[in-house]
Amino acid sequence: MDQAGVAYQQRDNCFVWIQDCSKAQALLDQQLGSNWASLLDNLLELAHPLHRQIIRLMKGLHYHWSASQSEYATDILFDQPQNLARLYPQFIHHAVKSFQSPDVLRFLGNRHALQSGKIHPAFKGQVTTSLKERAEGVRLRHNLSGNSLKIYDKEGSVLRVETTIFHPEQFKVYRPKEGDAHGQKQWRKLRRGVADLYRRAEVSFGANQRYLQALASVTGSSSLLNEAAQLCAPVFYHHRRYRGLRPLAQADYPLLLMVSRGEFSLAGLRNADLRSLLFKPTQSKLQFRRESAAVSRKLALLRAHGLLKKVPHSHRYQLTPRGRRIITALLAACHADVEQLTKMAA
Repeated sequence: MDQAGVAYQQRDNCFVWIQDCSKAQALLDQQLGSNWASLLDNLLELAHPLHRQIIRLMKGLHYHWSASQSEYATDILFDQPQNLARLYPQFIHHAVKSFQSPDVLRFLGNRHALQSGKIHPAFKGQVTTSLKERAEGVRLRHNLSGNSLKIYDKEGSVLRVETTIFHPEQFKVYRPKEGDAHGQKQWRKLRRGVADLYRRAEVSFGANQRYLQALASVTGSSSLLNEAAQLCAPVFYHHRRYRGLRPLAQADYPLLLMVSRGEFSLAGLRNADLRSLLFKPTQSKLQFRRESAAVSRKLALLRAHGLLKKVPHSHRYQLTPRGRRIITALLAACHADVEQLTKMAA
């Protein structure tokens, strides 16, 4: 940024102010295309000048560079520290109360370990969450079999979400077979070598973005009363009238809970996915058609209220930003501790 003429203020290992964030981000993106092997070879010349003499009799031998650990951070810069101080406790409370093991799997892109909203029986990993108060602030970390995703505040005005990868083999990269550069490409295990650092960055960036999206649902400024009132009122959609939702009633609460499951945010929700959660398996074709039609009506109802949108050219649906925000708020209210709410209202 010095060479590009972009002014900034740096504290510790983060920037608290950047004159041109777009230009700075473009410079960071350029690093992803770096020839890491060449750059590290240049460092080797400085750190170990005798290496050429040592290996001169071993033709074709060269250093194999690998990354035993990688960290990829996404920083959100706040212009006023008090704005982050107001929101950060809400983020921590929401993450601790709402994010469960399937959500952590979804954040880190491990949707294959999920089945009907639950962790697949064949999954042998471990998901843990830890909350730690440090001198710098509060840190929340989700750990999935050695890899982790964490959030913390830095220097009073920076919100950082960071993905750390210790075990890259848990992720996939689209590449040819090892030793066959021109062979058929397939989704294979991510390697520790620096050749796959670009893919590590993609995986980590996706995890950070999914986590931030989930947190963004708690930042709305409108009251829950106004949001809920709109949902409870009938609406007209494509010249048809749809009833109002009853988010706290048995009729609609399970529906909202199911469509907000973490695994559906990654790949979307299908009629079959929702049907398997709402109904028991049946061998009757007539019952199957009835249940499928019932789910279609429920999906149409959620679309009419602007909570779901259809993924183009597919049979999948995803929550809209408004839908995620409102449903998260409603579910948080449903799970809130009555005694604590009573004290707050007193």
